[in-house]
Amino acid sequence: MHKKGIYEKYLKRPFDLFVALFAFIILFPLLIIIAVLIRIKLGSPIIFKQKRPGINEKIFTLYKFRTMTDKKDEQGQPLPDSDRLTKFGKFLRSTSIDELPGLINIIKGDMSIVGPRPLLVEYLKLYNTEQKKRHEVKPGLSGYAQINGRNSLSWEDKFKLDVTYVNNVTFRHDIEIILKTILKVIKREGISSSSSVTMEKFNGTKIENKFD
Repeated sequence: MHKKGIYEKYLKRPFDLFVALFAFIILFPLLIIIAVLIRIKLGSPIIFKQKRPGINEKIFTLYKFRTMTDKKDEQGQPLPDSDRLTKFGKFLRSTSIDELPGLINIIKGDMSIVGPRPLLVEYLKLYNTEQKKRHEVKPGLSGYAQINGRNSLSWEDKFKLDVTYVNNVTFRHDIEIILKTILKVIKREGISSSSSVTMEKFNGTKIENKFD
């Protein structure tokens, strides 16, 4: 377990709560408008809920705006992401508006403004020892990997950046990540991977490597 500094121990949570509450109040009219548009264009439910692992691998319910339809094939199976992700859904993702309900997760204490992104529960059994360190801090609305490539990164590079953040949780670093995240969102950089409309699934790392 990494050693926590004063900021992480005593100041990060109050900072997260202040920023999340302020953002939620300021953005509330936008949230209502987006919710109405999703209901009209994509149907219900408006909010996508999914179990994700948080700090110390504790499971919580993640909230996001819905971006895909429920279209299924003749066998009743969901169509590929590329067929269910509409133009409106792509807009929500490219602007990161779909992530805004995550402010509720931050207010509840499940997440932080900055930290490794919360991934699928099924990945827990696939991480190697070093990659598991990403769960030594709360997951974030944005993170070090998100300002250094986001979905255009390989899983291994993404996890390496996550662990680098875990070993360097400071107020200055968080502010830097927040500011760079805003710039990335404005430029809409790193939204998709090189081989998929969304990020392809993680299937595990074959080599048990330790990050430098």
